[in-house]
Amino acid sequence: MIYEIALLPVHPDRIDTFRHAFAEVAPLLTRAKGYIGHLLAQGIERPEHFNLIVQWRSLEDHSPGFEESEDHQRFMQGLGHYFSAEPQVYHIEGAAFFNGA
Repeated sequence: MIYEIALLPVHPDRIDTFRHAFAEVAPLLTRAKGYIGHLLAQGIERPEHFNLIVQWRSLEDHSPGFEESEDHQRFMQGLGHYFSAEPQVYHIEGAAFFNGA
């Protein structure tokens, strides 16, 4: 299992509409092959910075899989004009979060 971590810089005056736009395009992500789950989290110190963390079964499910799909193009078209800079994306390996129990 891998995690895609996308750092999404959003124009400060578009934060509320970004959240709504993300909710509208999220089904394009959730129906992708190999998708397990995701979390969209807003920064506390810098509320215009969002982190999108997506769990994938494999790196190939995300890239080239989803990234080369028509759904990914539509996903980015729905969000692209909210970004104040190019999103940064990287991947890490790992299992589910440890909960200490």
